Amino acid sequence: MEGLPRERLYTPAFIALGIAELAYFTADGIAVFTLPLHVTGPIGGDEAAAGIAFGAFALSALLLRPLAGRLADRLGRRPLLLGGALIAAVSYLTIAAAPDLLSIIALRLLAGVAEAAFFVASFAALADLAPPSRLGEAISINSLGLYLGLTLGPPLGELLSDWAGFAAAWMGGATIALVAAAISVGVGETRNTEPVDASGSGGSSVGRPTPEPTRTDPTPRREPLIYRPALPILIGFLASIIALGGFLAFASLHAVRIGTADASTALLVFGAVVVVVRVAFARFVDRFPPLRLGAAALVLMAAGLAITAVWPAPGGLHVGSAILAIGVGFSTPAFFAAVFATAGPAQRGAASGTATAAIDLGLGLGPIALGPLAAGFGLGWTFAVAAAVAALGAVWTLHLASRPPAVSPPPRARPVG
Repeated sequence: MEGLPRERLYTPAFIALGIAELAYFTADGIAVFTLPLHVTGPIGGDEAAAGIAFGAFALSALLLRPLAGRLADRLGRRPLLLGGALIAAVSYLTIAAAPDLLSIIALRLLAGVAEAAFFVASFAALADLAPPSRLGEAISINSLGLYLGLTLGPPLGELLSDWAGFAAAWMGGATIALVAAAISVGVGETRNTEPVDASGSGGSSVGRPTPEPTRTDPTPRREPLIYRPALPILIGFLASIIALGGFLAFASLHAVRIGTADASTALLVFGAVVVVVRVAFARFVDRFPPLRLGAAALVLMAAGLAITAVWPAPGGLHVGSAILAIGVGFSTPAFFAAVFATAGPAQRGAASGTATAAIDLGLGLGPIALGPLAAGFGLGWTFAVAAAVAALGAVWTLHLASRPPAVSPPPRARPVG
């Protein structure tokens, strides 16, 4: 209501969480740039091998995210933040000495364990810390850590690898991941352990939180690993991540093949534009229906990837990267706002685990499925297929947004005793 003060968002814990994520994803950004060049260079693999190595981490992360969501609800957010960052540091440090592709794939699977723990805990902590009226804004601002990391990490990885080889880039990533672990300690525990007492039954319609049922028995309820109300929403989000995964896995290789002076420039442009969009339009997400905004974001992503496919020159790569980034700037806040609108406080860990599992599935499926296409037909076809996936996701999301909201049945009274 007008005249009421805005709820506070920028608390010390919220800021510390963002800085920890910045450090973690800067290390991730180093890996995004370094891995495909490392695999196709010293390791001697092709584009298909690079896609497998890139996507391998997502497979283990996908399997573990729902479990990480349950652990985040039971043990708290901080243990998973700290543990995830430490495991990531070990993975990056040992990749520096990996002798072959199989070793790298095994260590990327270990990185997926780190990703599951850190990412799920960070999103759950964000939902704990953000006022409900500013959730879309909070997601936009908080995600700056991820995309600033993807902006700073690639040129840092290029600088380190040019200076002292790929091993130096991996060791730099490990060091920054250790910084993320140290900052995670300062975030504190954000989980609210107080019981929630509200009437009503769960519903899957976007925009209405799922209320927590009143409990009269002391037996703890076993929450499902998969948060089902989010699944229809996540089909569109999955399409966006498959498309994005194809770009991230092959952007540096494409830059080298078309003669770009600095191979990290496209990833730098991509990350910088996402950051600008998230800052400039942080409050935009809360003013529009999230699914319609998500559909529009997917259309922009498809356009950017199509330009990259049909214009195989540095200019085409940079323009396509910028348009893709505008879409990505809106897509994640829109889809996560839609998901969290269906979840009550005690379901946020499960909702986060299920929603971020779509990220793993997309980042795994995208590079692994598109890698053989790149090896057999060229990177232009790879980006064209990724554009088609994003376009199909836009059609589905717009269809979902146009459906009337589901009506939940009235709650049944539970007998006492």
